[in-house]
Amino acid sequence: MSKNIEDRVEDPKKKEEQKNQEEGKQKISIFPSHSKGNNNGKRHVGETSDLGSLIQQLGRDISIHCLLQLSRSDYGSIAALNTSFQSLIRSGELYQLRRKIGIIEHWVYFNCDVLKWEAFDPNRGRWMQLPKMICDECFMLSDKESLAIGTELLVFGKELMGPKIYKYSLLTNMWSVGKMLNTPRCLFASASLGGIAILAGGCDMRGNILSSAELYNSDTGKWETLPNMIKARKMCSGVFIDGKFYVVGGIAVDKITQLTCGEEFDMTTKEWREIPNMFSMRNEVLETPPPSGSPPLVAVVNNILYAADYSQQEVKKYVKGNNSWVTIGGFPQQANSMNGWGLAFRACGNKLIFLGAHNIHGRGMLEINAWVPDETAPQWNQLATKESRSFVHNCTVMGC
Repeated sequence: MSKNIEDRVEDPKKKEEQKNQEEGKQKISIFPSHSKGNNNGKRHVGETSDLGSLIQQLGRDISIHCLLQLSRSDYGSIAALNTSFQSLIRSGELYQLRRKIGIIEHWVYFNCDVLKWEAFDPNRGRWMQLPKMICDECFMLSDKESLAIGTELLVFGKELMGPKIYKYSLLTNMWSVGKMLNTPRCLFASASLGGIAILAGGCDMRGNILSSAELYNSDTGKWETLPNMIKARKMCSGVFIDGKFYVVGGIAVDKITQLTCGEEFDMTTKEWREIPNMFSMRNEVLETPPPSGSPPLVAVVNNILYAADYSQQEVKKYVKGNNSWVTIGGFPQQANSMNGWGLAFRACGNKLIFLGAHNIHGRGMLEINAWVPDETAPQWNQLATKESRSFVHNCTVMGC
């Protein structure tokens, strides 16, 4: 047989070996593995060589579309597959795309211990511990406020040398020092909407009560000064309703008067509008002098404002059409507080939640109760419990 004829004859055994090799390559490219350490530029078996393709058989766009459908609880495992996935997760691109197409999961971030922050995923009932915040003892023991914006958790407090903001990034699972406000403050109203947040009022480091406001953009990490509110106030609370920012309650510049008016900030016109008697229900029931009571416990679900009246253990709903409040039901059984302190009342997606702690036979127990608002009285469902300190210092909800 001539050599040319031999070249055209396929060896069945050789053909089978080639087929197995091709199948092996496909498996390797679909399920890349993650290698740790410095390999001097050499790629390990299974590590994709194309950073733009992620899952090579699908292409980058389809790969990302698949990842968007997963729970963000899975993103940590995905980031461990290889450097391509890790870079994608840490870039924040997935969360920006999720925000655009309306995929949002809400986790609760809180601390009952000054030394550590924790998170709770209500979808999977999973508790998580955040890395320890490296700060000085003054910040650790000072009064703090917290706010989640996009994929960031901001914690506001005071160190020995002055005000400080620490920032936790969901993308890197690390703490860093955040950019300071243009006007440092405490006891302010705040709320977030997607990747932005607004802070208003509060008091400065000398105790002066403020009317100023600032907007934070988590994409740029910068603060923008907004027009001043109509009335200066501290110990107030903030919410977003129908895309507008509202400030309710608070204490006036005389440091005694409890304000019943609210204010609305229009994001388009950049103007404030006063709403008389928006929080007048507080005066009807408030027996505790203003300095010792907490700021209003308020939350918004489906653009409806709710308030937790700690003195009467009642939940109330704001009727925007006639600027009034109606009582809709009571607190969960174990939702105790010290004049509103130590108890968190928050919106978590389509749910209202109470996060509070109580003692059982000398042991502190943390309890999370939730209710999806409807036209009936609240029926609180216990989402989770765990042993913990018996006081909730800070609590915020991150939706991304």
